[in-house]
Amino acid sequence: MTASRTTGSSLLTLDDGDTLHVCQDGPREAPVLLLIHGSASSARSWDALVPLLAAPGTHRVVRVDLLGHGGSDKPDEGRYAIPDQARRVGEVLDRLGAGRAVVVGHSSGGVTATALAEERPGLVSAVVLVNTGPSLGAFIATGAAGPVQWPPSDEQIRQFASTGFSRPGYRVPDALLGEVRAMTLHSFTATMGATRAYLEERALPERLAVLGKPLLVLFGEDDRRWRSSSAADYHAVPGARVELLPGLGHSPILEDPPRVAGPLLDFAALHG
Repeated sequence: MTASRTTGSSLLTLDDGDTLHVCQDGPREAPVLLLIHGSASSARSWDALVPLLAAPGTHRVVRVDLLGHGGSDKPDEGRYAIPDQARRVGEVLDRLGAGRAVVVGHSSGGVTATALAEERPGLVSAVVLVNTGPSLGAFIATGAAGPVQWPPSDEQIRQFASTGFSRPGYRVPDALLGEVRAMTLHSFTATMGATRAYLEERALPERLAVLGKPLLVLFGEDDRRWRSSSAADYHAVPGARVELLPGLGHSPILEDPPRVAGPLLDFAALHG
């Protein structure tokens, strides 16, 4: 008997009236990998990695566009706090009947992943953070917080996105730059501010240390947004596995997907 597959995208309207865009790949019955994108991005940021995670048929890969991003709603009200984003992601898993998941977050997506483990610990079997700064003290100030006009020009978007990548010769996909342009000024500034507020309240290693969840941290060693040496802060979490990725920057999921897929799949096999 062939296992049923769940491939494609859909829109889910949640109890609070917000509609989120959700993508699924892989066998419906397989253990779930939930992928959460970073700020000013979307589920598309995982496109190159998903075939490596779902192709063996061992995982059901779920991706969500957080509120304010991608194909999800972008309301002009203040509903972008990190715990609210985590609550919505948890409701998506409930609606899909996905059960427990290994939750993977890239950059600020790792902040939402942490909040999900706090808010809905029964849904999270393990956490993977990819280039997620542990605290605001690890942030590398560049002098440019984002585009200064809205909608931003192509040059402004490229300048903003440039620190997100470090591999020599890597060109940021135009489709991903379009995700910034598709946001509203409010969703852009509010989601950035929500991440900052959550980190100001309490550092991630401190939050994760009391949750008892297995933790894998992958960090591009040449990150130009967060000091890669700060990845060592996650050793405060009992049993945490921390790996630096030489030659890669802030976005290993785009710069070199196989180098992320290997340790991620090994970790998920142990804790999925």
